[in-house]
Amino acid sequence: MGNPNIQISEEIYNEALISIEDMCLMMSNKLLIQLGLAAPNRPMHDAFNQELHREKLYDLNTLKELIEMNLPLLNEQQKYVFDTLMTVTNDETGGIYFLDAPGGTGKTFLISLILATIRSQNKIALALASSGIATLLEGGRTAHSALKLPLNMQSNETPTCNISKNSAMAKVLQQCKLIVWDECTMAHKKSLEALDRTLKDLRSNHNRFGGAMILLAGDFCQTLPVIPRSTPADELNACLKSSNLWKHVKVLHLSKNMRVELQNDQFGNIFSKQLIDIGNGKFPIDMLTGCINFPQSFCQLTRSKDELIQKVYPDVSQNYRHHDWLSERAILAAKNINVNELNLKIQEQITGESRTYKSVDSATNQDDVVNYSPEFLNSLDLPGLPPHNLQSKMKTVLQSDYFIKPYNLIE
Repeated sequence: MGNPNIQISEEIYNEALISIEDMCLMMSNKLLIQLGLAAPNRPMHDAFNQELHREKLYDLNTLKELIEMNLPLLNEQQKYVFDTLMTVTNDETGGIYFLDAPGGTGKTFLISLILATIRSQNKIALALASSGIATLLEGGRTAHSALKLPLNMQSNETPTCNISKNSAMAKVLQQCKLIVWDECTMAHKKSLEALDRTLKDLRSNHNRFGGAMILLAGDFCQTLPVIPRSTPADELNACLKSSNLWKHVKVLHLSKNMRVELQNDQFGNIFSKQLIDIGNGKFPIDMLTGCINFPQSFCQLTRSKDELIQKVYPDVSQNYRHHDWLSERAILAAKNINVNELNLKIQEQITGESRTYKSVDSATNQDDVVNYSPEFLNSLDLPGLPPHNLQSKMKTVLQSDYFIKPYNLIE
């Protein structure tokens, strides 16, 4: 961390305001003064050029070293995809491609190399993703954050991105040579259509995506768009393959599992093929229950949550002190309510005095007290935030930070 004894000067204060304003421009395209805060001392044109500067703030020598080191490591499939995409990008002919890549086939490695190659030429390559997986890509951001996608996607027939022609992000989209959208299978088809309309407008080009090169990546056997209170038909209708743009997509494939290839793991090879069979609907289904019957070689089944905890965290009352031991295991759950329940069960097995920490449950504006009662505020359980009643143990807090936040053990 920084020096706690440093004296805050006017220069340091101004630099802090500039950094905060840069983040506001990136997230909401607004200056601090527009948000009711103090404005930093810098020219107006500099503020709106920060977004463009951010996409060119890469060390060219470092990128070239990375390319020289990793380019020879590509297998035949990856090399074909790399050469195909780089040829189209350099020709500036535009187009839309989809990289169909199941887990373990080296998709992130390949995309990172493509981004580095374009950026090493002092050109702009925008890295987006539908989820937090964007952090795996250098300079990556979520698509909603970067493109200002509307939240009412389902109810809007012809949505567009909330980006004006004179905004900072507009300059990036006008000059970028490639837009990568990872985990695109999770995105609503209207998100892609909104990007198409926006790029046509910003680039003053009526070709698809304004003549820009678009690389979609993902695996349709994984997560599809989440549509609340929907039917299977609604899910299929929201999928990218239902978009009128999909017929223009050129599909590239990665199928060789690099984890199996590099580690020569035969069990891993069998497991990866079983996962692909499940995704392709080739796994046997019980006609009575409609459920998949897993073979004994696929996984170990447990009959209760207590047995599951014992299998994953044996002797947790003693082993929780070892961070390496904790980092090697995790229980995945679909809902936060299950996450909290399992975390509390695990915590009960650890000795020490239990402490309960409650969140602030009062309204900032006293005029809202009648509308938002403490009981209502306490009932809210927001994703990614601790619950109102956060329980931990003092010995646990001092010896292991894995139990301070209830979402660390189970994701």
